[in-house]
Amino acid sequence: MILNKKISKLLILKGLALIIPLAVNAVTYPTSAQINPNPPPNNQNSSGRTMTVRSDIQEADSRTGVVTARGNVQINYPARQIQATAAQAQYFSRERRIVLSGDVFILQEGNTIRGETVTYLIDEGRFIVLPQSQGQVESVYLVPTGEDADGGSNVTAPFNPKPAFKSPISP
Repeated sequence: MILNKKISKLLILKGLALIIPLAVNAVTYPTSAQINPNPPPNNQNSSGRTMTVRSDIQEADSRTGVVTARGNVQINYPARQIQATAAQAQYFSRERRIVLSGDVFILQEGNTIRGETVTYLIDEGRFIVLPQSQGQVESVYLVPTGEDADGGSNVTAPFNPKPAFKSPISP
C-alpha cells in the first residue's frame, strides 16, 4: 500500500498521464431505441438495438459523452447489419456519430467500404469515407439483378434511356 502511494505521487509530480488498459472486452452503448421509452413497434427485439465495441483499450468521458476505443477495434451493430474493424473508433453519443480511423473496413448487407477515415452518421444511416493522403477509398456493392429486385420474377421492364415526357396541359 505504501509503494502504491509513492508511485502515485511520483506520477503526479512528473505530470505524467497514465492510461491503464481495463479488463473490458466489450462495451454496449445505447441507441436511440433504448433511450426512447416508447420505441417504434417494429423494434421489439432489444438485442438488435445495441452496438457492441471490442478493442484493446477503451476510454469514456461522461462529461463530453465521447467513448474512444483503440487497438484492434471491432464493431457489431445488428440493427443496421453493420460489422466494422479499425485501429481506432470514437463514438460521439450526443451527436450520434461514429468516427473510425486507421485501415477501416465496413461490411453491411454484403456491401463493403474501405478507407482511412469513415464517419458514420447514425440517424441518417450515412457513411462519409476519406482516403489516406493521395489515396482512394473502395466500395463494393451488391447490385440486385432483375430476379433479386422483384422477389424472384425474371421479368423486368426494358431499359429506356429516354424518359417519357407528357405534354403540358394548356388552360
